[in-house]
Amino acid sequence: MTLRRPTPLVAGNWKMNTTVAEGVELARSLRAGLDGSRVEVELLPPFPHLVPLAEALRGGTLRLGAQNCYAEDRGAFTGEVSPAMLAGICDDVLLGHSERRHILGESDELVARKLRAARRHGLRVILAVGETEAERLEGATLAVVDRHLRSALEGLEEVREQELVIAYEPVWAIGTGRTATPEQAEEVCAHIASRLDELLGEVASTVPILYGGSVTPDNAAELFRQPHLDGALVGGASLEVEAFIAIVRACESQRAPRAPSR
Repeated sequence: MTLRRPTPLVAGNWKMNTTVAEGVELARSLRAGLDGSRVEVELLPPFPHLVPLAEALRGGTLRLGAQNCYAEDRGAFTGEVSPAMLAGICDDVLLGHSERRHILGESDELVARKLRAARRHGLRVILAVGETEAERLEGATLAVVDRHLRSALEGLEEVREQELVIAYEPVWAIGTGRTATPEQAEEVCAHIASRLDELLGEVASTVPILYGGSVTPDNAAELFRQPHLDGALVGGASLEVEAFIAIVRACESQRAPRAPSR
């Protein structure tokens, strides 16, 4: 495996929470605490928040992403949002989250189509992968992760730096208060790194691998000490200013490049 050199990233997935006014206030508070962070910081709010948050974050260092997009640019797809609509507003888009896969029935094939559509419009994709509790108990964790990666990434035209992020999210740990142990998370993230080498070649060394699943200020530092965890996709704690800032600080402490000595 080639030496990995990704830029660390902490992304906050707000899911279906906050009014627009609450979201703007939260974003302003997070910008005040995190602007200029030594790691990338990203906010993933609901769709109605994107335009006002783009304005609230303008001129700062925090990135803005959408929680989803559709696989077509336009058409009779009531209720959907296309990547063409997001381009110019967002930096990134989150695809394949387990709530989309398991609650809303998105297939591997649809996630792959969405990824290709997002790339056409210059959006960096945060691709979420991960197993259910039943799949883990069956010993199928790595097979499920392989399926999610291969279905989305095999046959892609050339992937360049800053075009892709992978988020490992064990479904059984999302919003449950249960977290994969650092050793469990590292095992799967190391496996992901190996698969990315096969699927993407040299650029794989620049792709950040995040962990998501009940990440808190209490467990963040220990998770970030693992060699193949480059950051986190944070759910509930991203709605709490002090908690999210603490997680970012933990990532800075463990993953950010050291400032040169004078």
